[in-house]
Amino acid sequence: MLFLAFPVADLFSTPRPALTRAVALTALLLFTAAYLALFSDAFTPRATRRFRREFLVVVVLGITLAVWFGPAWSGLLIYVAAAAAASLPDRWVWPVVVGAAVVCGAVVAAHGLLGDLLFLPAICLLTAFALRGTLRLVSVNAELAEARDELARSAVAEERMRFARDLHDLLGHSLSLIALKSELAGRLVERDPARARAEIADVEQAARQALAEVRDAVSGYRTVSLAQALAEARSALSAAGIALHAPTPAAELPGAVDAVLGWVVREATTNVLRHSAARSVTVDLRSGGDEIVLAVTDDGRGTTASRGTGLAGLAERVEALGGRLDTGPARSGGFRLAAALPAAADRVAPR
Repeated sequence: MLFLAFPVADLFSTPRPALTRAVALTALLLFTAAYLALFSDAFTPRATRRFRREFLVVVVLGITLAVWFGPAWSGLLIYVAAAAAASLPDRWVWPVVVGAAVVCGAVVAAHGLLGDLLFLPAICLLTAFALRGTLRLVSVNAELAEARDELARSAVAEERMRFARDLHDLLGHSLSLIALKSELAGRLVERDPARARAEIADVEQAARQALAEVRDAVSGYRTVSLAQALAEARSALSAAGIALHAPTPAAELPGAVDAVLGWVVREATTNVLRHSAARSVTVDLRSGGDEIVLAVTDDGRGTTASRGTGLAGLAERVEALGGRLDTGPARSGGFRLAAALPAAADRVAPR
């Protein structure tokens, strides 16, 4: 609202009839109210560009006051250009903006001040360019946020489908066999007890085999190495437009430590995708003395989900190896998730 200082100063410093001052002040207040109303929702992601009555008030009063009172009021045409950029459909923006700049130039030229105040028409054009660019950025950022959320939802849904498919393939045949042999054993228990006992033994064997297969599947599903987790994180973050800066993990990491650090990277990646709105993620792996420290830092909003199931489960895994898990804001902004584990850990992380 900087340029309003000039008409206000002119209103009280230039001798004019009291009625003229009252009309001018009322018109200026109405002009300001209409202008602010136009910008009440201009920067919301889903704001629509359409002609509004407030814009007509801004145009009529801006031109009238500038022509009536002269160069000190010509800065109001800058607001006309800004209102056009923020509220009009694309096809009408630039004709109105150029028109506002021309009227502004004509007002100052009529008073012989074009050389001194040539910057005012230029500011009309530059303000419109700046506002259109800002509004475009708001729209693009909103679309990126929606795309990032959709990617996170798709990744979760895809992993659920994969695991459901694996369990179906593993258990479908075994459970069908168990049901069939149980039914057959029930029919044979009176007529042929020996055959029935054989069928029950087959049911027991099939159940044990199915249990072993499920355990193998769950173990493979829930155990991940650090290198594998980093590769998955790079793929997921890249798809969301987030850069990952990570080292190559050392090959000599103990098995239990390697698995837990892989889970640290997975949980950090999930939080980044869901909560951080980050543009880059940095993974720092340090091994010194008796401790291995992995820190994952993003440059997002500096917040993450409350310490719910994900972080609580991760803390259990880290503490089971005698380590500690630290979470909180990073020094340079964003969020930091760090796990410190003893290098000689030899216990297996919980599954």
